[in-house]
Amino acid sequence: MNRLFDDVYRGFELAPFGGSRLSERTMDWPNIEVSESEMDVKATAELPGLDEKDVQVELANGVLAIKGEKKTETEDKERRFSERYYGHFERRIPVDDVDQDKVSASFKNGLLTVTMPKTAQAQSNIKRIVINGK
Repeated sequence: MNRLFDDVYRGFELAPFGGSRLSERTMDWPNIEVSESEMDVKATAELPGLDEKDVQVELANGVLAIKGEKKTETEDKERRFSERYYGHFERRIPVDDVDQDKVSASFKNGLLTVTMPKTAQAQSNIKRIVINGK
């Protein structure tokens, strides 16, 4: 019964944030948070158990890609049960109007933060709309 519900709701995954493989595990790992201010867009990924050498960050054609591999610590014959994710992963996040030359990334305590400053044009294109009440 659980598998039936999983199959039904799997289609509601936001495609731009999904992985490149059609695997349930890669669709939701790593967990990512995206925030936006007037000045920049930040993407933060939780990557527990990884070092920065295990992760690649690329920005091309308006898409931020975070990819890498988490290697297993034990052999399969020793493992009885596991809910941990191992293997290759890739998450793709669409971003618009960011200055590719000024993008920076930091990695600390399993937390990857990518800061993408907006272009001057994107910053000036913001128009506040006044809401009129009745």
